Amino acid sequence: MSEHPSSALERTLVLVGLMGAGKSTIGRRLAARLGMPFVDADSEIEAAAGCSIADIFELHGEEAFRDGERRVIERLLGPPVKILATGGGAFMQDETRELIKQGALSLWLRADLDILHRRTSRRTSRPLLLKGNPREVLAGLIAERHPVYAQSDMVIETDDSPHAVVVDRILDALIARGDLQGPPPDNHGDEIDEDGDDL
Repeated sequence: MSEHPSSALERTLVLVGLMGAGKSTIGRRLAARLGMPFVDADSEIEAAAGCSIADIFELHGEEAFRDGERRVIERLLGPPVKILATGGGAFMQDETRELIKQGALSLWLRADLDILHRRTSRRTSRPLLLKGNPREVLAGLIAERHPVYAQSDMVIETDDSPHAVVVDRILDALIARGDLQGPPPDNHGDEIDEDGDDL
């Protein structure tokens, strides 16, 4: 593996965005490039609850899920500094968003409707997409959530480019902001599955 940047991130980097934006897949690659831990908040929520997110929604409702999500994210914002992928609705919650703003850097992975629809159609375990036509649901989520995601510290386009290219965009943005000393390492984390579970 190539050398890591001479100065690692001082704060956790939280990835936000809609389902299918690539938060888990790109987050894993970014963490590998930086030699940092990667954590998926949804996986941590499932571990804490002892059941799937779909089951939490069905058994307890979204309000209970969001409360648990906030508590888990608050814990995950503690040390060590890491790359943290969050669920699509996390940044929409006022308290959770404020926790992220106060304790971390936030980065919105932005993708258009066609890309999101294509990626999310590969999985049937997304509760919000079970409530109607998936493309129409996604279009509604874009209208509702994108203006809030825009409050993130950084915005990176995630399109049909290879994941390594998106990771390079993130590293360049972090260096430009002064959050990371470059140049970024040239290792592209090719050992990570290109079809990671977030897509």
